[in-house]
Amino acid sequence: MTLLTKPGVPRTVHLFAAPFLWTAIGGLLMARGWGWLEPGRGRLLFVAAGLLGTLKSLFILDKIARRSLDRIIRFQDGTCLGAVYSWKTWLLVLLMMATGITLRSLTEPGPAIGILYGAVGWSLCLSSRLGWREWYHRVHHHGIA
Repeated sequence: MTLLTKPGVPRTVHLFAAPFLWTAIGGLLMARGWGWLEPGRGRLLFVAAGLLGTLKSLFILDKIARRSLDRIIRFQDGTCLGAVYSWKTWLLVLLMMATGITLRSLTEPGPAIGILYGAVGWSLCLSSRLGWREWYHRVHHHGIA
């Protein structure tokens, strides 16, 4: 008989996982977006994506990242790894994935979707800086590993 156990991890693993996921997913989105832009001048649109993503990061995602980090800091060691994000955040992730799939199925990916993916990807990467900073601070200044 197999016992089901939760994958409980130290709090620092959560503090690493949160920005890691944002960085990895952001990088993937930017790579996909870049691929849907035309070579040459079309790729200059990525600058617009960067500006839009920066605004989204500074005015929306930074607040979400701070709330998420505050939540993780209150965790006890041994909390399930899946708790890295709240259930509301996991639902939002599923909604965003479904939206991306729907957009790609309704139209041929091109510049508009490329800019959207680039902006969302960059905003995730930029806001992940808050999580990386917190993880680094906890590991290097508090001696937690």
